[in-house]
Amino acid sequence: MYEQLKLKNQLCFRLYTASRLVTQSYHPFLAPLGLTYPQYLVLLVLWEQNNLLVSELCRRLMLDTNTLTPLLKRMEKEGLIIRTRGIADGRHTLVSLTKKGIHLEEDAKNIQACLLEQWQGKAMDDKQMGDLVTYLDTIIDGLK
Repeated sequence: MYEQLKLKNQLCFRLYTASRLVTQSYHPFLAPLGLTYPQYLVLLVLWEQNNLLVSELCRRLMLDTNTLTPLLKRMEKEGLIIRTRGIADGRHTLVSLTKKGIHLEEDAKNIQACLLEQWQGKAMDDKQMGDLVTYLDTIIDGLK
């Protein structure tokens, strides 16, 4: 067997595993809020800047429209967002938070701090975490 084809030598496997485990670690914090991890990501963007076009949400979340649209439909049914078709151009859809979506920000404000405390206690200090974020951003930029 070629050494480069062994699973233990695959960076992609480590990134996939880390992504899956990080997503799972959010579950105990998001479940009481009735949120999935992808819904939480959408809300993070909208809490930062409400009233965005779907295309802008796609850009910021690095997702395709066909991935994001079903998620937005579910969020609208759950009363978290409102989708409004553009008047001048019906192809554009504006996404806005409802009162329920806005109020969830207060409930979610400590999630990041709790997770970082949990991870850093086991894995790395602040500098290492910052270095990791920088390195992952470099990989993401290189793959775009």
